Amino acid sequence: MAKKIDEEALAEAYNRALALEKAGDIDAAVTAYEEVLAIDPEDHGGAAVRIASMGRGDTPAKAPDAYVETLFDQHAEVFEDVLVEQLSYHVPLLVRQRLQELKLGPFKRMLDLGCGTGLTGGTLRDLCDDITGIDISENMVEIAHEKDLYETLFVAEVEDFLDDNDEDAFDLITATDVLPYLGALEPLFFGAAENLTPGGLFVFSSETLPETAAKSHPYMVGPHQRFLHAESYIRDRLTATGFSLVEMTEINVRMQEGQPSPGHLVIARLA
Repeated sequence: MAKKIDEEALAEAYNRALALEKAGDIDAAVTAYEEVLAIDPEDHGGAAVRIASMGRGDTPAKAPDAYVETLFDQHAEVFEDVLVEQLSYHVPLLVRQRLQELKLGPFKRMLDLGCGTGLTGGTLRDLCDDITGIDISENMVEIAHEKDLYETLFVAEVEDFLDDNDEDAFDLITATDVLPYLGALEPLFFGAAENLTPGGLFVFSSETLPETAAKSHPYMVGPHQRFLHAESYIRDRLTATGFSLVEMTEINVRMQEGQPSPGHLVIARLA
């Protein structure tokens, strides 16, 4: 049985860590975040990701499940307003534009990984006969369910779902705004390949690691606690997991504190 978390001690340590990070006292902030991890090893607050974003510690292979679940459960109600209106997030529309421009589709079965409240599912609804949505956040899935966009919805972590799924294969898998919560991409790419029909499409967005850092790192946690990936690493991992690249388009994923977040929209085909 999981040991009960001392919520008061956790809040105190986390708030202290945030204040130290904001003040620029990185050493003290890292120590405080390590205290947070000792109190809450599952890391609901994403302390490990924050340590990595300050350039300390090991870069985790992915954001902790408890952190991603908590983050999106907390923001589910205001998610679309914040993402679309305040952060100018239009990746689902870009996906639709590229698929139509390249004359790809319609599709029989689509799998929407990290479906959230249904932005991508809603945007592609008329191009697909049947859509399955997956999200780690129960609150997000409830909102998506209310919209009646999906034939099937699951509350699950995407890599676990891809690993365990024994339903019929899909001819389109989307993962918009999923990679910023994953570092190592092999489990996702391999899982997508295992769940696609031959010739099926895998469409996803990423935030780009600057060229200078990409020489020595395949991925890193950026200043906003989101994973950035080197373009070369994405290309390499796609090839290694049996995909051929249809196109890789430079995009602005979202605005962050008034600045664009450069990224890529990738369309790959399973060989």
